[in-house]
Amino acid sequence: MKTKTSIIILSSAVYLFLFPFASAQENKSTPENAGLVLPAGFKASKIIENTGRPRHIAVTSKGEVYVKLQRLLNGKGILWLTDEDKNGTFTIKKSFGDYAGTGITIKDGYLYTSSDREVFRYKLDAQEHVIDPEHPEKIITGLIAGKQHQTKSIVLDNDHHIYVNIGAYSNACQEQDRGLNSPGRPGCPLLDSMGGIWRFKADQLNQSYKEGLRYATGLRNVMGLDWNQQDNSLYVMQHGRDNLNSSWPNLYTEKQSADLPSETFYKIKEGDNAGWPYIYYDHFQKKKIIAPEYGGDGKKETKENFIDPIMGFPAHMAPNGLLFYTGKMFPEHYKNGAFIAFHGSWNRSPEPQEGYYVAFVPFKNGKPTGKWEIFANGFSGVEQVISTREAQHRPCGLAQGPDGALYVTDDVKGTIYKITYPKN
Repeated sequence: MKTKTSIIILSSAVYLFLFPFASAQENKSTPENAGLVLPAGFKASKIIENTGRPRHIAVTSKGEVYVKLQRLLNGKGILWLTDEDKNGTFTIKKSFGDYAGTGITIKDGYLYTSSDREVFRYKLDAQEHVIDPEHPEKIITGLIAGKQHQTKSIVLDNDHHIYVNIGAYSNACQEQDRGLNSPGRPGCPLLDSMGGIWRFKADQLNQSYKEGLRYATGLRNVMGLDWNQQDNSLYVMQHGRDNLNSSWPNLYTEKQSADLPSETFYKIKEGDNAGWPYIYYDHFQKKKIIAPEYGGDGKKETKENFIDPIMGFPAHMAPNGLLFYTGKMFPEHYKNGAFIAFHGSWNRSPEPQEGYYVAFVPFKNGKPTGKWEIFANGFSGVEQVISTREAQHRPCGLAQGPDGALYVTDDVKGTIYKITYPKN
């Protein structure tokens, strides 16, 4: 298909030198903050626990919550949460949807949700309650899903379009996935149906690839994506590739493989190509480097016209959620900036694992205005994560409440956090 061109807890000084970020100096962790470390003045609470494996989340204008589950809980994949007595503790009002998945969002009177192969919508009433939870409309079907990167994250623009991430079930499109010295497949045939963002109509039933538009390509996997209302554009966070050392030990050390490549933040326009699998972004060199599968050696820059990221983050931190903040509760510093939920790495050995926090990037007029900073830390519950099983919580989905509060899901123990900035 063609488109018309018109999206750390490491404390050593060495690490801070390699991966600079701005961070508030008065952060503190207290029992009142649900175990999280937050900038001064912020508070956190657990609104509910043990909800299974919550991924993305949507909050209504009335402050009620819809959650999409990665795995079915009692046979259902969507939770409707309410705080009926207004004490800050939510309960499951209803569960529905017989499919697991990741994506969920509210737009123009509908609740949109996704499985790994399809996208649905539910009509909402004036209170933003689902009218007929047993009979959703199927708007997209037949999407490809493999054993990796199968999740379908979704977002809508302001012109009745829905955007769907279709991740590639591959590390770098090799002949033997993650194999030793396995070369890349010429032309990477996977890109015809995955490894990018597809756009569909938000109100048309039973669309397939044929009705969709490959809006952008060269994106290995995008779980975190959002529509920036300030510049009316799509932004995405890409999961970078793995296995530089284990697949190419003659070119990369274990340390280099732990530190590369960047998790990349892109502004996406129709027709953009971010370059996967042919290149990766190196945040040390600040260059787009040719992948070893396609003749690279860790130093060769590409001459192809692939887009540049607007920011590169340390490797393997798994950015699973992205949210542009438009609320009025938080201080002015956060207005129109981007929150990113880093789920946490699994393959930085022999280095400690990294991520397990919510970061923030200040923005103005669609561009970052400063360094990224750690906003909410302490999810892992341990000082340093060596094995991912040690992490007690891992942030995944983000949502903004009608009062401007920030909601964060944890898909390990099913905790949902609410972060506020009380005005004293």
